[in-house]
Amino acid sequence: MFSFFKKKLIIPHVRMSGVIGSVGKFKQGLDLSSQQGLLKKAFSYKKPKTVAISINSPGGSPVQSHLIYSYIRQLAKKNNTKVIIFAEDVAASGGYFIACAGDEIYANSSSIIGSIGVISASFGFKDLIKKIGIERRIYTAGKNKSTLDPFIEEKEEDVQRLKKIQLDLHSNFIEVVKESRGKKIKEPEKNNIFTGEFWSGSAALELGLIDGIGNLDQILRKKFGENIIIKNFEKQKSFLAKKLSSSLSLDNQVERVIDSLEEKNLWQKFGL
Repeated sequence: MFSFFKKKLIIPHVRMSGVIGSVGKFKQGLDLSSQQGLLKKAFSYKKPKTVAISINSPGGSPVQSHLIYSYIRQLAKKNNTKVIIFAEDVAASGGYFIACAGDEIYANSSSIIGSIGVISASFGFKDLIKKIGIERRIYTAGKNKSTLDPFIEEKEEDVQRLKKIQLDLHSNFIEVVKESRGKKIKEPEKNNIFTGEFWSGSAALELGLIDGIGNLDQILRKKFGENIIIKNFEKQKSFLAKKLSSSLSLDNQVERVIDSLEEKNLWQKFGL
């Protein structure tokens, strides 16, 4: 019997938004444990040929970025599924690391893309505590246990040790980008691709960091037609978490403000 009803194509969609890794005890950032279940559901939902993932992140933990990236690639390979990534406001640093898990990457022309580098920032309070009459006492087993303690004088050997670790992490990041983007990247040395610089979506397209300009709905309908259903998978805040956040003590509220300021600082780097 002839059917007048054409079966609609279902495309699972996972949205990842926020700082990667820990952002304080009152708010969970993006990490593998919080995304693993959603990703597994998306890649197994009606055996999809394509999974879409939206990313809006200024970066964060290089370890969690790598873990999420690797898990997406693992699921894609296991299920023979194509992954299409959509960058929202920002896919920078660790956010771009995760984006590299996509077979294709799309962004808005005004999205912030890139920042392929590693950063570590801190403060030095040695002169301040001396000025106000505080004596620092620290005891260790292991001569390098107090590396880069903010209350003692910075040692060049400690700085060099940290830089070596950063170079290792940066090398891993570069390797992932090269594996993901391959020959699409245009003159990486000349264009400072791996220096930590970041670009608008339009410029990122010219450099080969993304494959096109457009949002999720627009691109998916252009690729697969109007007869599609986008099935969203996104972690919801539990009732208990909502209840706790509305009944915090004063001390906890202060901690929450500090956590929020630290998180906001990551976003503000990219003008947001």
